[in-house]
Amino acid sequence: MTAPAMDPENATPAGDNGTPRLNRRVRHWLAGTGIAALAAVLGVTLAVRGGAAPACAAPPAGNTVHKGTASFYDAGRSGGTCSFPGPPTDRLYVALGASQYAGAAACGSYLDVSGPKGTVRVMVMDQCGGCGPSKIDLSDEAFARIADRAQGIAQVTYRAVVDPPLDGGLTFRMKGGASQWWFAVQVGNHGNPLRSVEAQGSSGGFRKAARQVDNYWSIEDGIGPGPYTIRVIDVYGHQTTAIGIRMAPKQVQRTSASLVAAVPPSPSPSLSPSPSPSPSPSPTVAESAAPTTTVEALAGAAPLAAARC
Repeated sequence: MTAPAMDPENATPAGDNGTPRLNRRVRHWLAGTGIAALAAVLGVTLAVRGGAAPACAAPPAGNTVHKGTASFYDAGRSGGTCSFPGPPTDRLYVALGASQYAGAAACGSYLDVSGPKGTVRVMVMDQCGGCGPSKIDLSDEAFARIADRAQGIAQVTYRAVVDPPLDGGLTFRMKGGASQWWFAVQVGNHGNPLRSVEAQGSSGGFRKAARQVDNYWSIEDGIGPGPYTIRVIDVYGHQTTAIGIRMAPKQVQRTSASLVAAVPPSPSPSLSPSPSPSPSPSPTVAESAAPTTTVEALAGAAPLAAARC
């Protein structure tokens, strides 16, 4: 954009130093331009602080092998940015950079990470603030299985685990503060990255929930007091439906609904033991569920609607 030309009718007298003062029209144009630029900067800043996913973000999926580096950290008893009740019992987890965390789209999925000493299977639990597209941050325990901790940083390759073997079916956990007027649920023990979550109250049809950066799925105006029927679809098209989910904030509700068939853990010594559901400090409420599962195994395990960068 170019500044408007000064014309004699709008010109203003020169200042004391002889420099012509900007006329009112030019001053207004510059002020508008400055405000627009400031708004753009503030918009970027708020997007970053709000945890918004980058424009071209997607979790690791399919058969793609990623090359990069790994460091390590200790999340303690925290469930990470994914807001899980706690870390997995085997403490084998990983934090991803913003582009692969993808606004919580990677939460609860698994990666096989290979380094100089071997391979380890880890659950995505956290976002790494200082990690770029090719950098991951493993738990202390996971890093020790693939490299010497004295190195600090290790060259690694990693790929998504498609249809990982899991112990039990899906879990559901209502967010603290959720109610009949504000629906917010976390889906756990799903294995593959999730594509969509829909929920139905005691009346009305299914409504689509919006994924939040803290790994909850919300419907802003709520869908009643429950119980709820919740339909879950992963990025490969696997679909299941769980019924009888109650409005019980912060309590883990276990179901038999599953996106993938339950199989025994792999006996391979190069991988970690089969992942198990994260422990919860809150009482666990057993819920009956009648899953209706449709499995649509796609050729080459290619995810649906993959991001194109």
